[in-house]
Formats: sequence, structure tokens, C-alpha cells
Amino acid sequence: MDLQLLLDGLLTTITPANLAMVLVGMLIGVFFGSLPGISSSMGIVLMLPFTYYMGILPSIILLVALYAGSAYGGSITAILFNTPGTPESVATTFDGYPMTQKGKAGRALSLAISASAFGGIFSVLIMLFLAPPLSSVALNIQSAEYFALTILGLTVISSIGTKSPVKAIASGMIGIMIAMIGMDPIVGADRFTFGNIELMNGLEMIPIMIGAFALAEVLNQVTENHKNLNMNNKVSLETIKIIELIKHKWVLLKSAIIGTVIGILPGTGGSIASIVSYGEAMRSSKNKENFGQGEEEGIVAPETANNAAAGGAMIPTLVLGIPGSPTTAIILAALALQGLQPGPQLMTEQPLMLYCIFFSMLIASITVFIGGRLGVKAFAAVLKLPYSILGTLIVLLSMVGSYAVGNSMFNVWVMLLFGILGYFMKKYHFSPASLVLGLVLGPMMEENFRRHLLVTKGDYLSFITQPISGLILLLAVLALFYPVISKFIKKKSKLDIQDREAV
Repeated sequence: MDLQLLLDGLLTTITPANLAMVLVGMLIGVFFGSLPGISSSMGIVLMLPFTYYMGILPSIILLVALYAGSAYGGSITAILFNTPGTPESVATTFDGYPMTQKGKAGRALSLAISASAFGGIFSVLIMLFLAPPLSSVALNIQSAEYFALTILGLTVISSIGTKSPVKAIASGMIGIMIAMIGMDPIVGADRFTFGNIELMNGLEMIPIMIGAFALAEVLNQVTENHKNLNMNNKVSLETIKIIELIKHKWVLLKSAIIGTVIGILPGTGGSIASIVSYGEAMRSSKNKENFGQGEEEGIVAPETANNAAAGGAMIPTLVLGIPGSPTTAIILAALALQGLQPGPQLMTEQPLMLYCIFFSMLIASITVFIGGRLGVKAFAAVLKLPYSILGTLIVLLSMVGSYAVGNSMFNVWVMLLFGILGYFMKKYHFSPASLVLGLVLGPMMEENFRRHLLVTKGDYLSFITQPISGLILLLAVLALFYPVISKFIKKKSKLDIQDREAV
């Protein structure tokens, strides 16, 4: 690494004009990320026309800062309204909203801000020092490894959203089946479309997610006539002390590593990273029973991971010219519009540009503390409204967000359908969270499973014999049976103690 180039990149990024672009981009990102259906990719698309009148460097800095800010923004509505602003923040609802219900919304939001900043800073530092070698490793990850990764992510399904593992697994299977609607990813045949053209491209994830979480929660609050309908009307951020963060140091570190590594893998993204890290945090926790009921680590893990994944996804985008996520695919197009060609030549021909991009994401991650607090204050003002008005606003926002996904009323009907389904799932103790996880991981699991079998001519054993996929599958099996083994060991040790005491 050329230290002079590194210094030049930092000095260029912190010039007043470029620094202003970082701050503006971060704030816009927090705003777009917090609105259901209005994702970071849509925010970048909407900002693209404005970049035509800027220089190359300010425009790219604006877009990558927007990307970094949006990675945090989704957690605001996930925690306050049980409405994930982005697919990456689905896992944040599992413990974020229960904390809000307990009157700890301020603490939950502060934990999300701190974890988001840590994950973003960690991944950018990895980008600065390890981008080229990590990208070469990512090229060696094939279909078997992607399949194994989804299996690892699916092992968390039986443990979230309900006390019944059977109902949670059934919910996850329904999600996987819904993900199969549309065109077959390998042969292109119709599946479960019943002649409906709208179903040819499958069901969009965001309307389903909004319906299953946001609308279902509104229906639950209204029909149950809860006495605590105004429980959220006072939201003020708590100051998280360094010593409190140190308590979660291992969760922060593990989640940051998981998020960065998964982000580097092309086509994965923050949603899978947050799910895997949430599952890992739950498996390694001494308080597993608290997850889903407002456990702090249940917020720290996914928020660290999805922000780290945002930085990790930039590595293959910039170094290899392969988008690491849907949003980075748009950033890739924006770079091309500015006359830049991402890939190995970018590191040799435009090294200063590369370092400026890295530093702009680093500064954006640091200033998430400021932008996050501004966003929370805006939503806190909304929360002072009576729930009769607030619930109506959530429904309207859900409808607008669903329509915005594809400018289609069909998506609004899908959202309404899954809102009703989510309500009944919650009422009868099934798991909407498991359904959404199945929906997120199902397509990646199926496509990579079938593609690998085509490449290996039906060799099922190759999933195990390939070192990386075999190791990941082993971890998945251990994670799946760990609760049973742990319970057996504890029971046996308890019996041994009783026997010794009897003697």
C-alpha cells in the first residue's frame, strides 16, 4: 500500500466540498433506508440525475455515502414500528420491536447506531488493507459454498418468532415455497403462476415483508385493543457508554467479520449476513431464551453485520467489477456513466479515486451517529400521535412503499394479503419472521443447489467433499443439533451432581 496515496485520498475526501457530499449522502441514505419500499438502490437511482452536473469524484462520493447511510436507516422503522425499511433490517425487528414494546426504544436505537457504525468502520478498514487478496478468494467461492451458506442461515429458522420449533420450521417452508413462484431459474419454465402474468417474475420480497410485519402488527394492535397503544410516544436516545459496548465485544467482532465476508461474496448482500450473524449470536449466547423478546445482542448482531456487508460488497464491485449486491450494481452503472471502468485496472489507473471512495464510506459510517440521531428525532415526533392516527399512517406508508417497488397495484394487494396472513400467523403462534427468512434464502438455496448438481453431473457428495462447503455444512449441522446436545449434557451433569450429593 502506498502511504502517500492513502494520505492524498484522505486529504482529498475531507476538502469542504467533498466532505459536504459525504454528509449529504449519508443523511439522504438514512432517510431512504428508513422508508419501507424506498430502498437504497431506489435512492441512488433518484439521485443519479443530480450527479450529471457534478464532477466525477463528488458524485461518486455522494452515492457511496448514501449507500452507507441507508444500511443503518432501515433499523429505525424496524425498531419503532416493526416495519423493516430494507430487507437487510428484517432480523433487527426480531428483538428491536420487542424492546420498543418494553419502553426501551431509545436504548434499542442507540445500540443499532453504535453497531451500525462499528460494522461500517470495520468493513471499510478491511477494504483499505485487504481488498485485492479478499477479492481473489471470493472468486473461488462457487455454487456449493453458496448453497452451504444458505443452509447455515436456515438453521436459525426453528428458533425465532415462536416458542414452537415445528411451527417455525413450517413457516420457513411456506416462505421457501412462496419463493419458488415464477420462472424456474435454471430452465425458465413457469411455476405456480396459474396463468397469471403478474406472477411470472415471482412475488416481490418488500411487499410481503411490509405486510407480514407492519400491517400484521397494526391489525394485531387494533383487533386486540391493547391498553398500551401509545407505549411508543416517548422516544429519546440513550447514550451507550464504551464499557457497555465492550460487553458485546465478541458479538460485534464476529458479526462484523461475518458481514464483511458475506458482503464480499457477489450476489449475497446484507439480508443474508444479518440472518447468519443473528443465528450465530443466538447460538453462542448464554441467554438464548431471551432472543425474540428484546435481547440486546439480537440488535447488535444484525446491525453490525448488514453495515459490514455494505462495505464488503464494495470490494468485488470496485476491484473486480462484479456487483456484490443489487445496490452496488447500480453504483457500478453510475461509475460507468462517469466514464470509469471498475475492475483491476481501477486500482492501477485511478488509485486516488479508489481511496477517496473508501474514505468517504469510512466518514459516512462515523457520522451515522449524527444522521441516525436526526432521523430518530424526526420519527420520534411522529410517535407522539395517538395510535389511531399512527396506525393509519403506517398502513398508508405500507401501501405507498409496496406500490413504489414496481409501480404496480398488484404489489399493494400482495402486501394486504400477507398482512392478513401475518396477523393470523401471529395469532396462532406461527412465525412471520421464519416465513420471510425462507423467502430470502430460498431462491439462493435452490438455484445454487441445482446449478452445482448440473456442473458435477449429479454428484451429491461433492457438497461435502469440497473443503469450504463441507466445513460450512458441518457448522450448520452442529448449530442445528447444538441445543439438543447442550440440553443433554446439562441434564447429565445435573444427574451426576444429584448422585454425588446422594452419596
